[in-house]
Amino acid sequence: MRLVRHLTDIPYGDIASGSVVTIGSFDGLHLGHDQLLARLKSAAREHGMVSVVMSFEPTPKEFFQADRPPARLMRFREKFDGLAGHGIDMFYCPRFSDPMRRISGPDFIRRILVHGLNARHVVVGDDFRFARRREGDIGLLERISGALELTVEQLPSVVVDGIRVSSTAIREACEGGQMQRAAALLGRPYRMSGKIVRGEQVGRVLGYPTANVDLRRRQSAVMGIFAVRVHGLDGGPCDGVASVGSRPTFNGTKPLLEVHLFDFDEDVYGRYIHVDFIERLRGQKKYENVDDLVAQMHVDADNARSVLAADAA
Repeated sequence: MRLVRHLTDIPYGDIASGSVVTIGSFDGLHLGHDQLLARLKSAAREHGMVSVVMSFEPTPKEFFQADRPPARLMRFREKFDGLAGHGIDMFYCPRFSDPMRRISGPDFIRRILVHGLNARHVVVGDDFRFARRREGDIGLLERISGALELTVEQLPSVVVDGIRVSSTAIREACEGGQMQRAAALLGRPYRMSGKIVRGEQVGRVLGYPTANVDLRRRQSAVMGIFAVRVHGLDGGPCDGVASVGSRPTFNGTKPLLEVHLFDFDEDVYGRYIHVDFIERLRGQKKYENVDDLVAQMHVDADNARSVLAADAA
């Protein structure tokens, strides 16, 4: 999959025959996104064109809520890897900026979609909005499309257990510790990926050595203690217990992801891993002393083993 950050960097040969485009934040790559991307690829095959996903970095919500941005379900690399895994041809991800937020709906269609991406077909979801003050919608696309040799297709929402699948619904489930609900909407367990970095060795001193993963997020969608399953290490998936939080007992301030792997003792610094959150065991808590914390860590580890054993059964 080709990553393009500026329209001028797109090799014309890639889009000479036209492109099929979808637009959105694609945070989490959930079941609704799966449907949209599957249709994008099939439409691209039908038209003999390349498939293009357009998104923004930072996201518009992060741009407008810079002081307190919403928690990301995925950081940029995770989104890129996920889209590549779907077999998308091109990921066009320009920077969201003041000029971009001021562009009108008609100009967005003409300048970016048609002239920039040579779009001939656009596939969108039923909540699709774009351009200045979110003035653009499916109606505007349809009104302008005829004059621009552009066809438009809108897909219905995906509903699971009476809940419309969306990044917002998944974020709310994660923040509420409802990991089973999040997994149902995602089509898989909620996952964070990242490189294992050297920490302060606090866990090792307490008898629970941890793999510390750089979150690369200003806000985390999950906080607390979790039963997790880790992918990306030798020997297949590894069970463990993880903490996402600021270490309140040690007066920490920066959120960290710390994973204690069961029955595992290898040097894994620098490895890139994927942490699946199976169930939240409890929230963060500040303990009066280290002995109380260690006693609770024993309980958390036992509970995580039980949860993971039942999940694997």
